[in-house]
Amino acid sequence: MLLKLLALCLFTSLVYVPIAEARIRHYKWEVKYEYKSPDCYKKLMITINGRSPGPTILAQEGDTVIVEVTNKLLLENLAIHWHGIRQIGTPWSDGTEGVTQCPVVPGDTFKYQFKVDRAGTYLYHAHYGMQRESGLYGSIRVSVPDNFTEPFAYDYDRSIILTDWYHKSTYEQATGLSSIPFVWVGEPQSLLIQGKGKFNCSSASLTANTCNTSNPECSPYAITVIPGKTYRLRVASLTALSALSFQIEGHNMTVVEADGHYVEPFVVKNLFIYSGETYSVLIQADQDPSRNYWMTTNVVSRPPNTTQGLGFLNYYPNHPRRSPPTVAPAGPIWNDTAPRLAQSLAIKAHHDFIVTPPTTSDRVIVFLNTQNEINGYRHWSVNNVSFTLPHTPYLIALKKKLHHQFSQTPPPEGYDFANYDIYNVAKNVNATTSNAIYRLGFNTTVDIILQNANTMFANNSETHPWHLHGHDFWVLGYGEGKFDMNKDPKKYNLVNPIMKNTVPLHPYGWTALRFKADNPGAWLFHCHIEAHFYMGMGVVFEEGIDKVGELPSSIMGCGETKGFGKP
Repeated sequence: MLLKLLALCLFTSLVYVPIAEARIRHYKWEVKYEYKSPDCYKKLMITINGRSPGPTILAQEGDTVIVEVTNKLLLENLAIHWHGIRQIGTPWSDGTEGVTQCPVVPGDTFKYQFKVDRAGTYLYHAHYGMQRESGLYGSIRVSVPDNFTEPFAYDYDRSIILTDWYHKSTYEQATGLSSIPFVWVGEPQSLLIQGKGKFNCSSASLTANTCNTSNPECSPYAITVIPGKTYRLRVASLTALSALSFQIEGHNMTVVEADGHYVEPFVVKNLFIYSGETYSVLIQADQDPSRNYWMTTNVVSRPPNTTQGLGFLNYYPNHPRRSPPTVAPAGPIWNDTAPRLAQSLAIKAHHDFIVTPPTTSDRVIVFLNTQNEINGYRHWSVNNVSFTLPHTPYLIALKKKLHHQFSQTPPPEGYDFANYDIYNVAKNVNATTSNAIYRLGFNTTVDIILQNANTMFANNSETHPWHLHGHDFWVLGYGEGKFDMNKDPKKYNLVNPIMKNTVPLHPYGWTALRFKADNPGAWLFHCHIEAHFYMGMGVVFEEGIDKVGELPSSIMGCGETKGFGKP
């Protein structure tokens, strides 16, 4: 009988391939403040189960992830965003305070539950106030389904997160940003590679109890490699401010993935990376195995007043703390925009994994990025409107039809294209604040043109990494100067554009994106620099809200939702 069944299968060319059932990945986290010395300087840091970065979430495409988070911060609310996870069918688990949920109050436990629908490299981090830069962040690594072959080969898989680190608390920083006169946060004190850096303790009159370079907590992070092997290194950035360059002494890096999408491979010596981005690069452990090599990260796009971050590529069997015999190589020139723009333009979809964008869009929205003053307070704005969050989260207000909770006046979809000079300080820097949102037709195609300009300081335009929640977008193009609505769309890459969730807007330039408004919910789109978003640099999109399922009562409890869902 068995032979007959086998013969029948062969005869009919039917092949049964068992598919692994999707699993549930369950995590329980305690979030609290602890004294730590990530760069040798001791200060309060937010940890998850005693660690920062927090535990890496490991899952396979199709799995369901459940994270039960207990807030033990004592005096502070929290929310955690799952950066790059689209939350299809679970918009209430996006973890964006003020947009998709009320914050988790001290002592409470909140359950995030969502499906990881696509393999790739993702992140999680705090999304309450400026809490992310206090250390609440980590990696999400989603593996491919069984029997799927990726378009590149490697022997081992490693992850690192690059961050910048301030010694002042987020409360001190936020107070300065909200004051008259305005007090800027300044440049970070250190750069961390996987939570480890090195502050120069002798640069200030600090006691050994406060700053101690022999503290093992700040020993350089080391990745151990076996000579002759190939490594997939997942590199992510969650900086509060800094655009970075990452490099490994003596080793080229082949870029193969960006924000969960396969890239047509290209080789770099310096990987430019902006807050919220993730990349996979392949490195060959093919150098002299008798020594270790430097991993370094440097600030670009801003005057570098922060010492470079240092780590080791440790060739086994050398000791992982054995310092390389060379001086750590310097990074690229900080204010040279050309190679950064060239890398952005080089990122294309892998030829076997192209997702073709719609050839046209239904709507074009231009976002002019400006710095402004409102009643004497410094703000960042979009089209001269600085964004503020309402007391009742948008997702709840929209679903419950509490339209009085936020402005119903549509925000502007452009600026004075003909007369605005992006290369000079605007003559009228005054702006307005608003919590109005952009309502998108469900399943429509939307183009976003990010336009950079001069700040309130002469000859100054900053790099802004923009992140979209709930979606990936096609990156249609980058350009220098003012976007030309008639000429520049003709240059769009509609053949093999990469899809991403975070993208840089380069100084005095423009970036063009296209996405489908096909994920019911309310979704934030914002500059991923902590201080810039805190100062108003963001917008919210609403789409298909009538298709959102019943909201869980756990996301309520603030604003007009106090008492909602309770018996």
